[in-house]
Amino acid sequence: MAGSVVFNSLIVMSFIIAGLLAIVPMPEWAIYFRPEWVALVVVYWVINNPERVGIGIAWMVGIMVDALTGSLFGLHALGLALVAWLALRLRLRLRLFSVSRQASVVLVIVGLQLLLSQWLQFLFDLPRGTNMMFLAPAVTSALFWPLVWLLVGGTIRSLDLK
Repeated sequence: MAGSVVFNSLIVMSFIIAGLLAIVPMPEWAIYFRPEWVALVVVYWVINNPERVGIGIAWMVGIMVDALTGSLFGLHALGLALVAWLALRLRLRLRLFSVSRQASVVLVIVGLQLLLSQWLQFLFDLPRGTNMMFLAPAVTSALFWPLVWLLVGGTIRSLDLK
């Protein structure tokens, strides 16, 4: 029972940290390259613990990100629900992949999330970039995937949870 509370607290803390990383100020030149931290954490938890983190949790976390970033209400929620759904569909295969192969799948999943976001911004006539730089976070997210995998997984192992 106590282990379950600690484990749930770890899930919540990982989302809080990812949310804070999503809003931390960055230099102008680096804004296009900010990894999609929350999406990475969603993918991690959906792959490794789908009974605790699924599409509903991803939706709620997306609402939190919408509130943090001041974006269109539901924009991140829909994107993170898509991320969670794709990760759930690919979960069993992803668990067999090496971390580097997982990163390539994360590139595609986050890229689809960014495409959905760009399309919704177009649909609602919101300001958006006119070039393909909106996909740059997919690349940096894939590059940071091994770090997320090691940090969250290492924390779980060090606390002897699961």
